[in-house]
Amino acid sequence: MNEASCVAAVTIRPAVSEDADGIARTFLESAEYHAGLDRERYRIPALETISARYREGRQHPPDAGGQGITLVAELRGEIVGFVDTRLDRSPDPMHREILYCHVVEIAVSSRHQHQGIGGQLLQAAEDWGRGLGAEFASLEYLAVNTRASEFYQRRMGYRVASIVAIKRL
Repeated sequence: MNEASCVAAVTIRPAVSEDADGIARTFLESAEYHAGLDRERYRIPALETISARYREGRQHPPDAGGQGITLVAELRGEIVGFVDTRLDRSPDPMHREILYCHVVEIAVSSRHQHQGIGGQLLQAAEDWGRGLGAEFASLEYLAVNTRASEFYQRRMGYRVASIVAIKRL
């Protein structure tokens, strides 16, 4: 299937509890990929744990005040991707009072990557945030994940705004 026909056939919608298993399968593919990039920090959780998390709506922290959403990409009845997004403000008093649409997690099934689905999910998340007054979208990704860097910066228009440095203690 080419990119144009796949994009047309995909439906982006808010997740419901019945989507949990499909989200969990895609989540685990993403976890495997990230663990391959950085085994020191990433692990592959149990399918049942992630499925229960989404079935029970625990993917958004309670302190987010209900200002979070999970959107899914559905293709012919199958969940092929998802994005977890929430509204957020910087806790740093030096920062301006800006409402961010923070993309916490985004993943597309490996069988459906490079077909425009990630772009549709990210655009829908941004539209959701914009509709609630967010001025910026934010996300983070591994520095070694050149595939993500290319997608976010060149294709979706994101720019690096800060750098997180870590050190093993």
